[in-house]
Amino acid sequence: MPISPPRDTPDSARRRIVEAAVELLESGGPEAVSTRAVAAAAGVQPPAIYRHFGDKDGLLEAVAEYGYAQFLESKRARLDPSPEDPVEELRRGWDMVVEFGVSRPELFTVMNRATGSGPDAAHRAGLEILHGRVRRLAAAGWLRVDENLAAQIIQATGQGGVATWHATPAERRDPALLTVLRESMIAAVTRAEPMVPAAESGPAPAARALRAALPDDAGVLSDAEQRLLREWLTRLAADGGTPHA
Repeated sequence: MPISPPRDTPDSARRRIVEAAVELLESGGPEAVSTRAVAAAAGVQPPAIYRHFGDKDGLLEAVAEYGYAQFLESKRARLDPSPEDPVEELRRGWDMVVEFGVSRPELFTVMNRATGSGPDAAHRAGLEILHGRVRRLAAAGWLRVDENLAAQIIQATGQGGVATWHATPAERRDPALLTVLRESMIAAVTRAEPMVPAAESGPAPAARALRAALPDDAGVLSDAEQRLLREWLTRLAADGGTPHA
């Protein structure tokens, strides 16, 4: 008796549609991702796309989520749980982002466009890895600027480097651009040598290091005390170490 093929489930159909959209996007650009083309490639009727995603924008959001999940999987596979050199860890992380963007430009572009419209769990997890790296830099006395500003600089230089690379004609692309951009980012957010906060002028470095070292749970302090202390440390960290009369 012949065995019937496995029945299609909503999850498997949804995954097949997203994978078909990603393949069309990377082979033909955004113009190739029409609902009719995606439906044909996925082996479904066009109404199935609207049933699963609402509209084309919903489908592209799912494509972005798929891209973040793939990137996060590769990122975690190369993640050092206890890096000896947090600055070198920052270099490797920046290189990973740029490498992904250079090798998969269409998917990278869709991922970045989707970040302002409710980032998914994979995107949030990627941001947590980035902020974890920045926090380790601060705790070790390497960080030159506020943690939030450092994270913004790291993201902006990575995304800008990828955009500039693809906007440059292939025959004029120089890999040195990415190296110089990365090292400029390193110089902007870190010190040449780690500094013991107490040996530096002003309270800002000490505040940055202490804030980075604070535990997430309120062990000794209450939740309200934790929030107040973080607020005070954030103000001191943004002060720039300028002494007041």
